Amino acid sequence: MTPLAHIAALPVRAYRLIFSPWVGFNCRYHPTCSAYALEALEKHGALKGSWLALRRILRCHPFGGSGIDNVPDK
Repeated sequence: MTPLAHIAALPVRAYRLIFSPWVGFNCRYHPTCSAYALEALEKHGALKGSWLALRRILRCHPFGGSGIDNVPDK
């Protein structure tokens, strides 16, 4: 993971540590959005990984899809 991707992953890790236990584990997708974001940052770097994570979060709404949604390969 690039240094910039490590920095971009900090808010995701903070969410998983602080807010995720309160919110519960009700994600519509597998893997969860936070796990998806960390994997996207690891595979694609800070810019494209952040873009993929943002797109995934925007798809997570009551009228969105559900199921398995893996990070695309490079």
